[in-house]
Amino acid sequence: MTDIFNREEILKIQNVNRSFIDERSGEPRQILKDIQFSVFRGEFISILGASGCGKTTLLRLIAGLDSVQEGKIVLNGKPVLRPDSKRGYVFQQGCLFPWLTVEDNIAMGLKIRGVQKQNKDRIHAFIEKIGLAGFEKNFPHQISGGMAQRVAIARALINDPEILLLDEPMGALDSFTRAEIQDLLLELRKERNTTMILVTHDIDEALYLSDRIVIMTPRPGRISEVLEIRDSFPRERGSAQFLEKRSQILERFDLARVTPTAEYMI
Repeated sequence: MTDIFNREEILKIQNVNRSFIDERSGEPRQILKDIQFSVFRGEFISILGASGCGKTTLLRLIAGLDSVQEGKIVLNGKPVLRPDSKRGYVFQQGCLFPWLTVEDNIAMGLKIRGVQKQNKDRIHAFIEKIGLAGFEKNFPHQISGGMAQRVAIARALINDPEILLLDEPMGALDSFTRAEIQDLLLELRKERNTTMILVTHDIDEALYLSDRIVIMTPRPGRISEVLEIRDSFPRERGSAQFLEKRSQILERFDLARVTPTAEYMI
């Protein structure tokens, strides 16, 4: 577990707001409102909330893939204005280049920076680490979804990002593969001390991986609470302690949930 009181603050999100124009009405619709929290070096943060609460929008703002309208996001004292290799991003579906092999997908960032040749040993070491030795020359359509997500994670990490941003990368995987990827993330984090921010709607996943959990509520997306999880790693999903915390988070969502509009009456 990361001791946040003895850690360096790496990312600061200050009073961030984001709206989009509603295509039907033409009116602005606020997606994020007054988002504010800090992230410490080496920490694993999960942003937890139901679909539509703005989790992915927030992650895209941190990545520099979208622009803040009000407030600011600061990484190591510098405002986030555009994408950068210091912020690795893993998309929900992996988004591998279908015309490139496993090896070439992982090496893409290095190739763009012109340092692929001098990092051949490092590329192969990453392939070993993610358990895909022997699949180097396979194309994305020749590997499973879980393998593809491993490639996407390696592609993001090989550039030595200060923060790895994960947009529900296990959402489409079966439960067994999801557990394998979760353990891989914990292993990589332990080895590299990479700060990780995960967007998820899965309470168990957030509890299993996180030092802190940022709970968001929708319409517009706000932070209702930031929970610190002090349990040591590795965590047992079926333990009484784990299940008790799960129940506590469910209760918090019940308190935070927006009352739905009735669609019919009896």
